[in-house]
Amino acid sequence: MSGAAGGGGGSSCQGAAAAASCSSAGSPYAAAAGGGAGVAGRLPARVLEHVFSYLEMSDLMRCALVCWHWNNILADENSEVWRSLCNRSLSEEALRSDILCNLPTYRGKLKAFQHALSSHDCSRNVYVKKNGFTLHRNPIAQSTDGARGKIGFSEGRHAWEIWWEGPLGTVAVIGLATKRAAMQCQGYVALLGSDDQSWGWNLVDNNLLHNGEVNGNFPQCNNAPKYQIGERIRVILDMDDKTLAFERGFEFLGIAFRGLPKACLFPAVSAVYGNTEVTMVYLGKPLDG
Repeated sequence: MSGAAGGGGGSSCQGAAAAASCSSAGSPYAAAAGGGAGVAGRLPARVLEHVFSYLEMSDLMRCALVCWHWNNILADENSEVWRSLCNRSLSEEALRSDILCNLPTYRGKLKAFQHALSSHDCSRNVYVKKNGFTLHRNPIAQSTDGARGKIGFSEGRHAWEIWWEGPLGTVAVIGLATKRAAMQCQGYVALLGSDDQSWGWNLVDNNLLHNGEVNGNFPQCNNAPKYQIGERIRVILDMDDKTLAFERGFEFLGIAFRGLPKACLFPAVSAVYGNTEVTMVYLGKPLDG
């Protein structure tokens, strides 16, 4: 049902304002190409690919707006341009392992890295491993620790995968959080869903949580199976319909939350078990069907 850019700083929001900031008006690339009529706009594709292969993601996004010719070259998400940037930006472990196995293109892998869990927007008791996608929780007693994704969403439809690679402990929550939601607290609690700034699904007891309250069981069926370590859960956020849904093993489990606020919402996780690890991979826009 679901389908899929490398920064390491704090979290930001992706929406209309972010898209507008990428406008090519007045950019040096637009001036150089003369809107596609200049010499740069007529360079052979192989020459442009070679030049583009030295640029970073933000530069390539601007180049794609310069003219049809440049945009068409960058539209191939498995071209040498994206392969080169992927090899420079992502760790060898991430590229060689099965972490990104559901992303067939180099550009898709780069987007996933841009949207990965943030090493700067998380509890002090966790860190993101060198692969760039896996969160490791240190064995700290009486603490619940979380992390947000690097990029939040205020519009559009988005999907990502999350899976635990260690014990869940008494509480293991996946879901959403605003920038105001806490990413650490004392004790072993369901951090996501503990206030009105976050929404979570506790994989241990299959409870939905928001504003400090249990909003029922999920999925809504008799004897719902418990989460198995290593099992990939697909999270589907629809900011147009203001809903959050989940899939497991390509089975649609249903909509978990409705009426989400018109705000910037970030993918988030919270964990309590020492040395457990959680991996998140952004997939992009979910496919219908």
